[in-house]
Amino acid sequence: MTDIAVVESNVSVYFIFQDVQKHSVHTLVFRSLKRTHDMFVADHAKPVSLDETSHKVKMAAKLRADYSAVLHMPVLKEGKDRPLGSNMTGNQNYAQPGDDPEYLITGTHAYPSGPGVSLTADTQIHRNPSEGGVHAMALTLPPSQARYFLSDDSLLEGGATKNSSLVARKNPTMPKPQWHAPWKLFRVISGHLGWVRSIAVEPGNQWFVTGAGDRTIKIWDLASGKLKLSLTGHISTVRGVAVSTRSPYLFSCGEDKQVKCWDLEYNKVIRHYHGHLSAVYDLDLHPTIDVLVTCSRDATARVWDIRSKANVHTLSGHTNTVATVRCQAAEPQIITGSHDSTIRLWDLIAGKTRATLTNHKKSVRALALHPRQYTLASGSADNIKQWTFPDGNFIQNLSGHNAIINAMAVNSDGVLVSGADNGTIHLWDWRTGYNFQRIHAAVQPGSLDSESGIFACMFDHSESRLITAEADKTIKVYKEDDTATEESHPINWKPEILKRKRF
Repeated sequence: MTDIAVVESNVSVYFIFQDVQKHSVHTLVFRSLKRTHDMFVADHAKPVSLDETSHKVKMAAKLRADYSAVLHMPVLKEGKDRPLGSNMTGNQNYAQPGDDPEYLITGTHAYPSGPGVSLTADTQIHRNPSEGGVHAMALTLPPSQARYFLSDDSLLEGGATKNSSLVARKNPTMPKPQWHAPWKLFRVISGHLGWVRSIAVEPGNQWFVTGAGDRTIKIWDLASGKLKLSLTGHISTVRGVAVSTRSPYLFSCGEDKQVKCWDLEYNKVIRHYHGHLSAVYDLDLHPTIDVLVTCSRDATARVWDIRSKANVHTLSGHTNTVATVRCQAAEPQIITGSHDSTIRLWDLIAGKTRATLTNHKKSVRALALHPRQYTLASGSADNIKQWTFPDGNFIQNLSGHNAIINAMAVNSDGVLVSGADNGTIHLWDWRTGYNFQRIHAAVQPGSLDSESGIFACMFDHSESRLITAEADKTIKVYKEDDTATEESHPINWKPEILKRKRF
């Protein structure tokens, strides 16, 4: 029975296929084209016919929204004071000066009231505006635009103008710098047996700490300059020190590849941070979270969790020694300067570069963050540059310190200090970049003149003392001259034309 059922089903399928009518290829193609034509004969993309009423309402709204500031703008005088671009209207029927005291202008308006305005008996002829009309026109312009095109003697209060004379813009001049009292040498502290390479002041402003080439860390009383404590543990030069504001810890790093955490209650090392493959040149503490950032000759900077000693991020991207690192609470939270002549701004969360600043031509060995402004200064052998955060936009160059700049510091009064390897210290006005003082202190007796070099500098927390670490194995403390006045030490400044290099 099953065989018979299969045969019957095959026969039925055969007869079904036999009922399908065969067509030529030409017929099938024609039918397909017809179906396609029927499907797309209605052009849905065709625009709707324009409604005159709605178009007028739309144009009136557009005129009010886009051209309201110039709809009632008066006309400038023609002739000598003809506005720029007035010869492009194609109308040559302007009256010349002397033809009529009130020159008649026939043709297109120099400032049309709006697009599509046709010429009528009322719009074909325009009389020159009075002085009051010109003044009203100037009031419609923003003060910044009025200042670009009008002379200084035509400017009134609030940015208004009294005439419309077109003059060339003046070259910008450097503003007068703020007066700062000169700084003088206050104290010389001896005690280290090697180059003093780093300085840090504790948050209470009672003492400060230094690290040196004699492999020791020394703690000094800030008021008297006397030695309070010496810490030993590094087996090579101590290149960086930092005192925590959040815990009683002191951090140090050195050319022995070690990063140490000292407990100042017991004066002992309680943590080591292992990971750098070469000498560690600098370190800094994050101001708001328990994070330590170090930089090294292995061309990386590393982010450490202070408590767990974990290497949170390895910031790679520099192609040479990373010489200096700074941290701040706002973005970018980490900034590094390198011997590859670049500065990198880092995203702490992602552990990646936010921006790379390539303006310097020489190694960047020093960075300084302004304590109040959202700005940065970087020091190199070519010059000092100022930048704005968060993107690192260039502000200006501070040129004149022609040496390898190893250290920089800035205080809230806008005094920027740069220290160089030849022993010179330059003091600058932060806002204008004016170099108001240069210091070259004598070396310690018994030292060579070639041992005159500044490796680190820092203001104390009162910002009344400047501490420098030097190559003659001393620590020098500077303070402002209390007896100086602006009359006794005037600013030797001339309002020269401002010439700032952009790279």
